Amino acid sequence: MIPEFIIKKKILEYLEEDLYYGDVTCVEGRNVVANIISKDDGVIAGVKVAKIAFESFGIEVFSSIKDGDLVSKGDVVMRVKGNSKDILMLERTVLNILMRMSGIATVTAEMVEKARNVNSNVKIAATRKTTPGFRIFEKMAVEIGGGDAHRFGLGDCVMVKDNHIAVVGDLVKAIRLAKSASFTKKIEVEVRSVEEALIAAKEGVDVIMLDNFKPWEIEKVITLLEKEGVRKKVLLEVSGGITPENVKEYAKTGVDVISTGYITHSAKALDLSLIIT
Repeated sequence: MIPEFIIKKKILEYLEEDLYYGDVTCVEGRNVVANIISKDDGVIAGVKVAKIAFESFGIEVFSSIKDGDLVSKGDVVMRVKGNSKDILMLERTVLNILMRMSGIATVTAEMVEKARNVNSNVKIAATRKTTPGFRIFEKMAVEIGGGDAHRFGLGDCVMVKDNHIAVVGDLVKAIRLAKSASFTKKIEVEVRSVEEALIAAKEGVDVIMLDNFKPWEIEKVITLLEKEGVRKKVLLEVSGGITPENVKEYAKTGVDVISTGYITHSAKALDLSLIIT
């Protein structure tokens, strides 16, 4: 769980964006009860974040479902009580967070289920294709949906990609340079061919990324690494164009990790509303 003070800081930043000129709609401030209601079926995410937001402004959350729960159209996600002005001030920001996070958790859970039906050990992981300023919540949503957050930032592991190799000029040289970066970090290398995958494995990297490989190409890589006795020494990650429609085909190959930007950049937000009762 992200520390609460970081969540509060992000919420205040979002409110500052929405309240730059204040709330110019004049309404009487009085105690009211409000329900957040789902208008879609899916996996709810962001409940803890929403509770922190409401409670930071003295609004009582006296009933809610849990992050990761399944919801159906018409379900009450959360019930709150407090000053009407504060609830209305928070309404859009809280709903935006809940809707976005729930959409990500929903599509992540769908892809996890499909992949693990054919490969029980595979992980569905996020990428850094996230919304600037909202990454921590998108990564949290992936985890709530049963996925892996992967890297939160550039410093989480040493990742050698095609552009790094282009700058250095040679795959082996790039790998050996990466090994000097930090003894505490895993080294992941993106390769462009079956032959490069074998080179990376023999150079002792921790993770090999097969980017934009077709399933039959991935199977060729696995066959070669097994033949050379190095398959069990590395994790194989596949990425590039993976969606709910084709995730099974990639999972069937026997890879360890499927990373996909789809779950963060293409997830449809869950439709939620706040209704004062």
